[in-house]
Amino acid sequence: MSATDQIQDHQARCLASMISLRMLARGEAGTPLPRWVAVEVAKATGDVLAEAEAAGLIVLAAAGLGGAHSGEETFLRVQLDRLAAAAGDAIAAARAADFGELCLQLHRFDTLASAIWTVEAAVYESRRVSAAP
Repeated sequence: MSATDQIQDHQARCLASMISLRMLARGEAGTPLPRWVAVEVAKATGDVLAEAEAAGLIVLAAAGLGGAHSGEETFLRVQLDRLAAAAGDAIAAARAADFGELCLQLHRFDTLASAIWTVEAAVYESRRVSAAP
């Protein structure tokens, strides 16, 4: 299986979690949030983070960046850290039963999660192209 296929596989595995988060963000304002929402947000964001991190490791290894401290590696780490922070903010909003803040944070997480796949693909492609003879 190629690195591209592995990265796409990681992305596909988090699709159900992303759909779940999008559905939670479309709930009705003013409706009290049940306790299970915080559990679901924590699980779904954790699943997405794990898949993004695993894909990032594949990108770095396939691009020959594993262990090296390159600009691409730093940029990828910063993006993953931003995604983790957004997950933490979404979980905190769910625990506080703040629907408005939860929606805001879930949209932020969704945007950053979408961006991470673009970043990983760009880093992988740029290294693959520059390594070609």
